[in-house]
Amino acid sequence: MSKKAIVYINQFFGQIGGEDTADYEPTIHEGLIGPATAINAGLHADVTHTIICGDNCMGSRTDWAVEQILGMLEGKEFDIFLAGPAFQAGRYTVACGTICKAVKEKFGVPVVTSMNVETPGVLMFKKDMYILQGGNIASKMRQDVKAMVNLANKILDGEEIGPAAIEGYFPRGIRKEYFRPDKKPASERMIEMLLKKVNGEPFVTETPIPKIDRVPIAPAVKDLAHAKIALLNTGGIVPVDNPDRIQSASATRWGRYNIEGADGLEGGVFKTVHAGFDPAAADADPDVITPVDALRALEKEGVFGTLHNYFYTTVGTGTTESEASRMAKEIIPYLKEDGVDACIMVST
Repeated sequence: MSKKAIVYINQFFGQIGGEDTADYEPTIHEGLIGPATAINAGLHADVTHTIICGDNCMGSRTDWAVEQILGMLEGKEFDIFLAGPAFQAGRYTVACGTICKAVKEKFGVPVVTSMNVETPGVLMFKKDMYILQGGNIASKMRQDVKAMVNLANKILDGEEIGPAAIEGYFPRGIRKEYFRPDKKPASERMIEMLLKKVNGEPFVTETPIPKIDRVPIAPAVKDLAHAKIALLNTGGIVPVDNPDRIQSASATRWGRYNIEGADGLEGGVFKTVHAGFDPAAADADPDVITPVDALRALEKEGVFGTLHNYFYTTVGTGTTESEASRMAKEIIPYLKEDGVDACIMVST
């Protein structure tokens, strides 16, 4: 009896449409659609069904979308579940990780997906599943599918899965002892690495330590009474038409909005696009997230000099450190150009 597989893809690769159909609700189809065709061509299993779900639907209605898909899988026979590849699409990587984790937990089958290193899905899910290190654009489809299929076949065939550096998946924080083929003792390997380090030669450590990006505490503002203060937020407060199309989760975009002369933010003019909390209060009074009203009052009292004419916004939920760092580097030049002395970062 041949083994079976099911593939998950988003609305774009499911040939439903682009961003205008990102709210597309989950559907399941018999047979092959989009990347499922390429996956099936090399897989040691038959892809019987393709599941399609819009990225916004999975991002903003996560629990409901997952429940719908798990319900669709009830009674289906499958030995492995594959999602993507998702490349550098932030929402798509989170969607692939979310559904893979849910399927693995409910049905106990192995799951495989592929993402680019600069995406939130990697940080969120690499400990839960095999995530192949994928390309950053869809033109990498062929090589990313091949990597997924190669690893999936090893799983299906019951072969031993090697280390991340060899198999091409992101390290999962799991260490296994094994005997090296060359049987070289640790003492010799240590001396070899030491000599390479002393001589400035490249070497690879056997016990990598995660790099922690430590940010030094900023010095105190010397003259608050004359300081220009800028307001930043990760609560997703934007003009009602969300002109910068900031994502509701796993954000890769930010916005800069004028508040010159405004004593506060009005509901109906501004809203939140954040998917991590009930938006009702923030939509009715955006100042509960981005307190322009409170800062204007303090400005008039002379507590500080002036409020910067713009506030800056993005969404924090699911956003990776790398994306946050990139957005900060893009915002900082604006703050420097306008002579901002200090920033207040607010969230939810």
